[in-house]
Amino acid sequence: MEKFLVVGLGNPGEQYKKTRHNAGFMCLEAMNLGIPQKFDINIFYEKNFEDKKIYFLKPMTYMNLSGTAVLDFMNFYKITTEHILIIFDDISLPVGKIRIRLKGSCGGHNGMRNIIENLKTEKINRIKIGVGNKPENWDLDDWVLSKFCEEEMPELNNAIENSIESVKLIINNKALEAMNLFN
Repeated sequence: MEKFLVVGLGNPGEQYKKTRHNAGFMCLEAMNLGIPQKFDINIFYEKNFEDKKIYFLKPMTYMNLSGTAVLDFMNFYKITTEHILIIFDDISLPVGKIRIRLKGSCGGHNGMRNIIENLKTEKINRIKIGVGNKPENWDLDDWVLSKFCEEEMPELNNAIENSIESVKLIINNKALEAMNLFN
C-alpha cells in the first residue's frame, strides 16, 4: 500500500486560529478527517483511500520548526519525499488564489524553509494558499498573524475547496491536471 503525507502548516494555540499563517491548518480542518491521533506532540489523521494510506499532519512545533515534525513523521512511517505534500500560506498570492508547485525554494516562508532544510531537498510537492500581500505600513509578522476579515472569507473558503480538490488529484498522480485547473 502506497503511503502519502499531507501536511498543513500553522501554529498551535487558540490565539492563532483563523490567522493567515494557519491557512494550512484551516485546509486540513475543512476536510473533516475524523478523530485526531498524536505523534509525539503533533496531531495527525489517518485515512485509507483505495490502495493508499494517507496521513494528514498538523505540526505542533510552531511554524518555524515544522521540518522537524515532518522529518520525524516521514521516517517513522517510512514515507518517501515524493509522497509528501505541504499546504501553507503565501503572501505573494491574493486571498482566494492557490498555486501548486512540485519543487522550488521556500519563497521566504520560514516553515517551508525549515522543511527544505530538514528533508535536504527542494523537490517537495506544495499547495500555496494566498493570504494577500501585507499592507505597506504593516510588519510582516503582524500581517501573517492577523485574522482574515469577514469580506475575505468567501475567497479563502474557495481557495480551501480548490486545495482539497488539488490534494485528491496530486495523491492520484494527477499533479499536472491540478496545476492546469487551479494555478
